[in-house]
Amino acid sequence: MNSPSGMRAPDALLIVLGVLLCAVILTWFVPSGEFQRAKVGSRTVVVAGTYETVAANPVPWHGFLTAPVKGLTDKDAALIIAFVLLIGGAFAVINATGAIAAGINWLVHCAGDDPARRRLVIPVLMVAFSLGGNTFGMAEEVLVFVLITLALSRRMGWDPIVGVAIPFIGSGVGFAGAAFNPFTVGIAQGLSELPIFSGWAFRMVMWAVLTGISIVFVMRYAALIEKDPTRSLSPFATDKASDAIEPEREKLTPNRVAVLVLLLAGIVLLIVGVTRWDWYIEEIAALFLALGFVAALLGRIRPNDAAIAFGGGAREMVATALIIGLSRSVLLVMQEGKIIDTMLHSMSQAASGLPPVISVQVMLAVQFCLNFFVPSGSGQAALTMPIMAPLADLLHMPRQAAVLAYQLGDGLSNFIIPTSGITMGLLAIAKISFGAWLRWIAWLMVWLIGAGMVFLALGATVINW
Repeated sequence: MNSPSGMRAPDALLIVLGVLLCAVILTWFVPSGEFQRAKVGSRTVVVAGTYETVAANPVPWHGFLTAPVKGLTDKDAALIIAFVLLIGGAFAVINATGAIAAGINWLVHCAGDDPARRRLVIPVLMVAFSLGGNTFGMAEEVLVFVLITLALSRRMGWDPIVGVAIPFIGSGVGFAGAAFNPFTVGIAQGLSELPIFSGWAFRMVMWAVLTGISIVFVMRYAALIEKDPTRSLSPFATDKASDAIEPEREKLTPNRVAVLVLLLAGIVLLIVGVTRWDWYIEEIAALFLALGFVAALLGRIRPNDAAIAFGGGAREMVATALIIGLSRSVLLVMQEGKIIDTMLHSMSQAASGLPPVISVQVMLAVQFCLNFFVPSGSGQAALTMPIMAPLADLLHMPRQAAVLAYQLGDGLSNFIIPTSGITMGLLAIAKISFGAWLRWIAWLMVWLIGAGMVFLALGATVINW
């Protein structure tokens, strides 16, 4: 997207490379330090009060060139990269049947020509995604659904930002305000020696408020785009890649209905698998590979055409895969330079010696900033809660407030950090520049953080957890 002055916003790859260069430089100036760690069940956690400086271990300047290779081949990143490529290919096969386009056309027809009725699709879908973030920590799964919501957004006359916001903002606020997410709330409360999912009623109120704010914000933007498409911060492109995201209009034939039923059954199976059978990336990718294979049969696509569609869909995800690997390389550089624990120690010290109502806001800021370096909900919980929970005791505030500061800081920062492979991957899929996304989400972040701070203040001083 071009700015009014004609200057083009930096590409996502360039932004992540810039962050990587900054990480390498930081290892030369930030003192190296480490906490002792201990095993708690199957997890390794930080032992509070054990931080000490260690010998400097700056990453050599050529590390800027070798880090991307390490990031792309890192086990955790490689899983997500494979997931993205395979999902892209499988969805291209499903798209080739025309079923998704036909289903979207049917939904548009049901909504009619009334823009207000069309916009009702937004709250329905966002509540569904928010419940996914609240209950089973929907995160990587958004990469699956955004291919559908982008096509829906285009047919409704909106723009790619709305298409990304419906699943990403929806699941993200559910994640941030979760009451029953086992990967964030469950782990953080367990490490803080609190009953699992305790305080759920207070969190559900917060979840409803955060979700409501997000829905109103997205609906108002969608209404703005309907009235004046030139107000879009990131209009749909007209190239072939965009056409691949949204196939041309198709009729809803019996074969396509069968494919849609198959897709719906697959989504239900995904939810059950994640919540009941501990499915993760491998199982979800395998599920959608199977869906693509069966969809080709139901849609009567010839094997060679299905293979071509699969390859094309995977190619569309190559840039996304590169961004995910580069984002991971930033974390690896800081781990190699041993500066993450130093930053954690400095930020935790900033929260001490203040009144509880202020200290809990500092905790929020610490967790928010730390997610830039550790973009993993469960990883951040394991890293910070053994320190933040005892700190809450010293500051005479409930440990539940420390958990709340963690989940809000971790969850809300996911929307804007360039080190998150999911965030940057979604923007790459939708062809939204990072600058355009920041301009759009800025006021939403102000409202969400403001609401979160109010709930934190209540949780630290008023609510009896």
